[in-house]
Amino acid sequence: MRQKAVACHGLSDPWSDVSRKFPVGSQIEGPVTKLMNFGAFVQITEGIEGLVHVSEISADKRINHPQDVLRAGQIVKAQVLAIDADKRQIKLSMKQLIPTSIDEYIAEHKPGDVVSGRVVEESGGKATVELGQGIHAMCRIVAGVAAAASEVKTEAKADLSSLSSMLKARWKGDSPAAAAKPEPLSAGQIRSFKITKLDPETKKIEVQLG
Repeated sequence: MRQKAVACHGLSDPWSDVSRKFPVGSQIEGPVTKLMNFGAFVQITEGIEGLVHVSEISADKRINHPQDVLRAGQIVKAQVLAIDADKRQIKLSMKQLIPTSIDEYIAEHKPGDVVSGRVVEESGGKATVELGQGIHAMCRIVAGVAAAASEVKTEAKADLSSLSSMLKARWKGDSPAAAAKPEPLSAGQIRSFKITKLDPETKKIEVQLG
């Protein structure tokens, strides 16, 4: 009876045509079956599971433990990265199917666009500018340009709508402060910047003072 069961199982081995049914690059959907320190196993179909390594769960943040963001039984979508039918292993990625914030930002903007940003850090003739949550750009500080740019300091407990109004007013020169000599570029300031480079491959953005 045992030999017969093994033979029957061999005839219906789901791994025999797994590469055809789930080719590399295809999208799958299934429940999380097991959580390990190194990743999560996802059921692709009856008798077949794939592994989403912890590094392939999220593109927006580093995850140390899969159980922090996933739970057993949760239905997830993933992309097939690699298949080894002999070893009965399938590598999956969840982050490949989730556009990152910077991907979306780059897709929605183009060089020449003028945007607002907050100076996070300034050092050695360069500044790191935050254009949105988790979206940073590099700005080269050119002598003379900084002095000509209008600026708005961040204010404690100021909401986004008030900051936006302040920015518009000062950029148009409607505020008396616009005529005053601006302070040097420094961390904490909110200014207008012009996008000079968008690189979707390296996910880098470069700007200059607008």
